[in-house]
Amino acid sequence: MEYPLALAGLFTSSFIIALSGALMPGPLLTFTVAAAARRGFWAGPLIILGHGLLELALLGLLFLGVGALAQSPVFTGLVALVGAGTLWWLGCGLFREAGSAHLSLATGETKSLHPVWAGIMMSLVNPYWLIWWLTLGLGYVMLAFTYGLPGVACFFAGHIAADLGWYTLVSLAVSRGRQFLSDRYYHGFIKGCALFLVGFGCYFGVLGVKMLWWS
Repeated sequence: MEYPLALAGLFTSSFIIALSGALMPGPLLTFTVAAAARRGFWAGPLIILGHGLLELALLGLLFLGVGALAQSPVFTGLVALVGAGTLWWLGCGLFREAGSAHLSLATGETKSLHPVWAGIMMSLVNPYWLIWWLTLGLGYVMLAFTYGLPGVACFFAGHIAADLGWYTLVSLAVSRGRQFLSDRYYHGFIKGCALFLVGFGCYFGVLGVKMLWWS
C-alpha cells in the first residue's frame, strides 16, 4: 500500500473504531448531556478536550515502550490476536445491543466540575476505557508504529476526531433543545460500526497469525 494511502487507512479505521465506542452510552456521555443542558454547546468539545489530553498522555507512555516491544514478532503477534479477540467481542456485543440501545437526551443536574476536568475524571472511572487501551489500543499503536511517528499521529487524530465529532453533535442537540438524533439512525450507526469491528478483527487476527507463524 502506498504510504499516503496507508496513513489515510489508519486515520479512517481508527475513526470508525473509536466512533463505535463513543456511540454507546456511558459515564462520559451521561455527563456530557447534563453539562450541555447547563453550560451550552461548548460543554461537549471541552469535555473531549480533557478526555483527549488524558488519552494523549497514555498514548505517549505506550509509544515510549512500543519501539522495544515491536522488535519481538511473538509479542506483536500475541498483541494482534488479543486485539482481534477484543474487536470480535466488541462487534458482536454492539450488534446484539443495537436494537435495544436508546440515546436519551433528557437533561438533568450536573455538578460544577469544569468540563475539561470532567472529561479526565469520567474517563478514569470507566474501567472499559483502560482495558481498551491496554489491549486493542496497544495493538493499534504497534501497527501504526510501522509507519513511524506519522502513522501514530494519524491513528490518534482519527481516534480523537470520532470522539470530538460525536460528542459535539450530542452537545449541540442538547443545547438547541432538539432531539434530531433519533433511535432509528442511532441503531443504524451502531450496527454499521459493529460489522466494521468484526471485519477489522479478522484483519488483526490474520496479522497476528502471520507474525507468529514467521517468528
